[in-house]
Amino acid sequence: MTDTSVRVLISDKMDPKAAAIFRDRGIDVDEKPGLTAAELAEIIGNYDGLAIRSATKVTRAILDASDRLKVVGRAGIGVDNVDIAAATARGVVVMNTPFGNSITTAEHAIALMFALARQLPEADASTQAGKWEKNRFMGVEVTGKTLGLIGAGNIGSIVASRAVGLRMRVAAYDPFLTPERALELGIEKVDLDELLARADFITLHTPLTDQTRNILSRENLAKTKKGVRIVNCARGGLIDEAALKDALDSGHVAGAALDVFESEPAKDCPLFGTPGFISTPHLGASTSEAQVNVAIQVAEQMSDFLLLGGVSNAINMPSLSAEEAPRLRPYMALAEKLGKLVGQVVGEDVRSVDVEVEGAAAELNMKPITGAVLAGLMGTYSQSVNMVNAPVLAKERGLDLREIRHDREGDYHTLVAVNAGTEAGPKRVEGTLFGNRAPRLVKIFDIPVEAELDGQMIYIVNTDEPGFIGALGTTLGAHKVNIATFNLGRRSEGGEAVALVAVDDPITPELSDELKRLPGVLEVVPLSF
Repeated sequence: MTDTSVRVLISDKMDPKAAAIFRDRGIDVDEKPGLTAAELAEIIGNYDGLAIRSATKVTRAILDASDRLKVVGRAGIGVDNVDIAAATARGVVVMNTPFGNSITTAEHAIALMFALARQLPEADASTQAGKWEKNRFMGVEVTGKTLGLIGAGNIGSIVASRAVGLRMRVAAYDPFLTPERALELGIEKVDLDELLARADFITLHTPLTDQTRNILSRENLAKTKKGVRIVNCARGGLIDEAALKDALDSGHVAGAALDVFESEPAKDCPLFGTPGFISTPHLGASTSEAQVNVAIQVAEQMSDFLLLGGVSNAINMPSLSAEEAPRLRPYMALAEKLGKLVGQVVGEDVRSVDVEVEGAAAELNMKPITGAVLAGLMGTYSQSVNMVNAPVLAKERGLDLREIRHDREGDYHTLVAVNAGTEAGPKRVEGTLFGNRAPRLVKIFDIPVEAELDGQMIYIVNTDEPGFIGALGTTLGAHKVNIATFNLGRRSEGGEAVALVAVDDPITPELSDELKRLPGVLEVVPLSF
């Protein structure tokens, strides 16, 4: 018996409120923390969603073990433990919860900055050892000092606001930081070299990418101001740990506090035991409030996706709120059908795709509409295509993509058009919604024709001559193929005409060849929607 229920597996320890939310939404949920990779691979095919924290490694092998999995939800920010490329190729949405532990992580960075400024761990250890080394622990004030912020996104901006409240000057390096946002935060946008030269404290709040790996390299550490103090609560790998140890030993760097490491769990880090070094075991998100927040957030996001089609905080797919989803769903159905039509009729000849919207469609979130077009189009060339992996497949094929939004309202209240560039010139199809919910084709390759795109159909191009419809009907009848609907259009009287015929029975290659031999027939393409 086929399992038709929606099922989610929670494979890491998570606040019980996550499972409660899934169950309240009618989703079957199993909580099985501590599974080995082999155990997870064995059962993952039974689930539509996988909720994780940092312990579970979602590898290509895990993803390949399931044809059912639709979404992986990471309760937290970092998705280093998920193979994003493999998930995308499999059409699996990967979500994280970037806001649930933002304040907690920002506060930890501020706490480590104070610990460095006043040498708190060393002073505590000394005092508890029965010493009273008041003169040994000469700290520095943070007031009036310059904080160099590498990364001014969600967490970085919270750190910046706290630092401004402490009367610090904040200089930020972030290529995505706009001048307007910097002004709003009360900080100064600078390049990396200027930040390194000016900062009394440096804190990192950027993801680990090819561009940010070892952003504090040996070379960049040498550019820092002598006596700088460095905090990293972001990701391991942003700092060259061996170079940092040398800088601490030489006294160039006065102190460093790391909550994250190149290799975790960090059991044998070269920095351990170095004077001026403070370490914590990846505690950035470790508060009771944060654990609850990220658990609730990931459960709500995954439920919205599995039940309503809403997409929030996805790493590999445009966002689509649960509120937007019902309104966009008929447009996405129309867009996917138009993409399928172009893909099946034009085939391998597509070189570029323009997705155009006008009227009511132009007021909507366009990204899901474009994604649906690509899903329909790329489904012609590859199986197991959806809105997650279709853009990647399109890019691999070298397709140029443009989105065009028109303010005008034409013959229809709402319109979606797909214009495919081919060697023979543009091939354009247009569709609308009847009653704001029923998809209809209204034009194909500049020929007006109204048709539902559903089930099995035959696309036929012929010269507009008497007798064709009779010959077509006779041929289909001889092959016991029943006509469901019949839609006609022509470019001009006696010129090129098209027929879109919905049928109840399969179109065999033999029937297709016979139709091509009918007088006046120029093209025959079996379609499936």
